[in-house]
Order: sequence, then structure tokens, then C-alpha cells
Amino acid sequence: MNWIFLGLMSAFFFGAYNVFIKVASGHINQIVGAVILQVVAALVGGAILLILKFSHAPLAISQKGIAYAALAGVMVGLAEITSFYMFSKGVSASIGVPLVIGGSILVAAVLGLFFLRETIMPLHYLGIALIIGGVVLLTAK
Repeated sequence: MNWIFLGLMSAFFFGAYNVFIKVASGHINQIVGAVILQVVAALVGGAILLILKFSHAPLAISQKGIAYAALAGVMVGLAEITSFYMFSKGVSASIGVPLVIGGSILVAAVLGLFFLRETIMPLHYLGIALIIGGVVLLTAK
């Protein structure tokens, strides 16, 4: 499957996920909502893992992979909790979701550049600058 299509699917799922957090935040305790979200996500992932296991698909596992997946789990858990809290303060989805996603793009770009030692083209720096500008405009009063 084409990586761009997968990226667009991920963007759709991540955007919808954030909107559902926004809607839920007014109806549930933030920690309870985050735990329910994580349990449901684990069930969905577990079901897909079982399908892969029974179809004899190769499932590569390493200690390094487990450690980084666990760190990602910590980060997504904290992201969910802070998102619930942010939206419980009355932030609109049209402001909060772009702020979270734009901010996450900036963090990922910086980590990619410095932690993973990736390189990007000058045009990509322009894109990052535009995202920074967008985040600033979104948070301006």
C-alpha cells in the first residue's frame, strides 16, 4: 500500500480521534476517558494482532522495539490525558486539534533532526516555519 495513502488514513484517524476526545471531554472525567480510550485501542490492536498471528504473518519483535513502543505508549497516554484536560477547559476542536497536531509535527521534526539525525531539504524548513506561524496564530488572542 502506498505510504502517502497510509499517511492520509492516519491523518484522518488522528484528526477524528482528537475530535472524539473533544466531544467526550465534556461528558467524562479526563483520566477515566483516557483509560477507556487506551483499553479500547488495546482491544482493537489485540484483535488485529490475533488476525496476523493466525494468518502466520511475520511478527518481528526485538528488545529495542519493545522499549521504544513502550515509550511511545507512555507518550500517547500522556497526550490523551492532556488532550482531555485541554478540551475540558472549553477549547474548540477547530483550535485545539490543529494546535495539538501542529505542535506534534514540530516536536517530531525536531526529534527527527536531532535525535534521529535525519536531514531535510530547505523547502521542508519553510514548511516547519509555516507550521510554527500557524501554531502562533492559533494561540493568539
